Amino acid sequence: MDQNILLVFLIVLGYFSGSIPFGYIIAKLKDINIQKQGSGNIGGTNVFRVLGFKYAILVALLDVLKVVLPSLIAKQYLINEWYVCLAILAAVSGHIFPIWLKLKGGKAVSGVFASMVVVIGWQYSLIFLLIWAVALRTIKIMSLTNLIVVWFIPLLFYFCTHSIAYTFLGAAYIPILYWSHRENIKRLKEGVEKKIIK
Repeated sequence: MDQNILLVFLIVLGYFSGSIPFGYIIAKLKDINIQKQGSGNIGGTNVFRVLGFKYAILVALLDVLKVVLPSLIAKQYLINEWYVCLAILAAVSGHIFPIWLKLKGGKAVSGVFASMVVVIGWQYSLIFLLIWAVALRTIKIMSLTNLIVVWFIPLLFYFCTHSIAYTFLGAAYIPILYWSHRENIKRLKEGVEKKIIK
């Protein structure tokens, strides 16, 4: 198949896969509208606040898988690394802007981590996850932790791949996460952002 046609197909596949709102679906199965509870976000953090740890882990895993699978397909069949990055971004964008929920989705953290698994492998991703967990334990605020550690992703991508395309992908995550966390940033400035660990 022509690479340009394949790219379009994988962008569409990635977007629709990424847009599956697992947080919303699982909460709905519990007769809860997650968009009207807690922060109103459908991501794992709000699911944790509303439904607890068990359901938050389930949502986080499913949100990772919905980005990992189309991204792996893209990396396997697309020759151009820039094309792979576009397909990955489509999946991450689907998570933020799901068509099923009027474009009101998650904050892309799980999607970003999913892409790390694809780009640099699970070993380095696991190390990054452990560092993130230690940072969260220290900072105690999920949003602030995410906004800090995202700056290290382009450096990690370059260190592991020496690819300009993947480094740019990592750099693109910085404005994406800052935009998706804009309400959190406002609360941080006001000093009212809730701690996830007390």
